[in-house]
Amino acid sequence: MQQFSLQDTFLIKQFERTGKHQDTDLRSYFQIIFIEEGKGRHFVNEFIVTYTTGDVFLIAPEDKYWFEIDGTTSFCYFQFTESLFSSKMNLPDRSYWLHRIEGIIHSPNQMPGDIITNPYDKALIWHMHNVIIQEYEMGKEFYKHNISNMVSTTLSIIARNILRDIKPVKKTGNKDQHTTIESLLNYIRQHVYDTDLMKISAIADKFNMTSSGISAYFKKKTGDSLHHYILMYKIQLVKYRLKNTDFTVSEIAYQLGFTDESHLTRIFKKYNGLTPKQFKKQEEARPLA
Repeated sequence: MQQFSLQDTFLIKQFERTGKHQDTDLRSYFQIIFIEEGKGRHFVNEFIVTYTTGDVFLIAPEDKYWFEIDGTTSFCYFQFTESLFSSKMNLPDRSYWLHRIEGIIHSPNQMPGDIITNPYDKALIWHMHNVIIQEYEMGKEFYKHNISNMVSTTLSIIARNILRDIKPVKKTGNKDQHTTIESLLNYIRQHVYDTDLMKISAIADKFNMTSSGISAYFKKKTGDSLHHYILMYKIQLVKYRLKNTDFTVSEIAYQLGFTDESHLTRIFKKYNGLTPKQFKKQEEARPLA
């Protein structure tokens, strides 16, 4: 088994198992699991999927999972905590990179199974896997910086396989042809950082509907107004950044399209009963699980 710590935020494990493999430790980290060789069944939460050589799985901290192995399987785990997103990793353009990882973490209804379906991305992510391990084994100058950047690339590859490019319905003579609600939700998750693209008129234009039509459609499908859903999703991201990054409230307000810190503070307190600074202080005082 090989393992190394990257500023206590990232760990690699390589090992072989037979029979049944299950982690018993309580986890506060995400895992990217590479099946280097082998086959069997992967049990995650309530689902069972078969796996084979070349598959890649993403496991969230709350997921319950294990493997039933046919013969022997060689695993490689990339384990990382949300502290990986802090400024001490010195990643270029951390705000943009956060967009990608937040898309992974907050993407609802993610089904288990091999998360890389595009052949090009499959080859690319395995190339990243190989280079990251080589960088560790050689340990040359700047290897930690190189590894942290390649991990961000790996997560970006995963993000674009989870968050598909939205293909709005083309205008046709069929008036009953509408977009799906999942396409709308995906669009919001992908573009929530762009204030102009989050205007109701811009969303309606993207999906070839009128502003009133898309608002009524969203309300019918979700029971929530489109404006309120976008606002609540932004509040969710604010909480995430307050807990897991060192961005100031003012910086977060700018990143997520609020007018200023006062605007964000007023909205945040309205829905949470605390100001962002009080929320952050409360989370910092919370004992680790």
